[in-house]
Amino acid sequence: MDRAAKAELVTILNGVFAGAGAVVVAHYAGMTVAQMTDYRRRMTAAGGKVKVAKNRLAKIAIKGTDAEGIADLFKGQTVIAYSKDPIAAAKVAVKYAKDNEKLVILGGSMGKTVLNANGVKALADLPSLDELRAKLIGLLNAPATKIARTIKEPGAKLARVVQAKAGKVEEAA
Repeated sequence: MDRAAKAELVTILNGVFAGAGAVVVAHYAGMTVAQMTDYRRRMTAAGGKVKVAKNRLAKIAIKGTDAEGIADLFKGQTVIAYSKDPIAAAKVAVKYAKDNEKLVILGGSMGKTVLNANGVKALADLPSLDELRAKLIGLLNAPATKIARTIKEPGAKLARVVQAKAGKVEEAA
């Protein structure tokens, strides 16, 4: 890799560390190309990305970003997973690490917060941003539904009483 390519990679990685909602760092020693491709595919489907970079270049790129606290994690064969959604990268990485013991999560960062492996696993257990939005909409919708049902119910009861009386009148006649 020549000097210009290294400088370009450092710039790209700096943008990744500066703009990501969450970054997960893991060891991937022993993973096959097919396994790595599957991991990348799953991460892309969740809205994240996976990048393998030289540790020295990653340490240079991380300087001056919110994720600077995880620079010590870059030892050995490391892979970086990141996403705008703070939970997506952690969720996919933890799920894939359960299925494949060769992917070992070292830690990560969410903004300025440095996470150890257990912190990343705890982050993965949280509902995603879309799930939280759906729950919030459901909570906001519930009172309106209850009000509509309460307002409609007396009229429905009256209609049932009238229908029952009409049925009795027809039987008597």
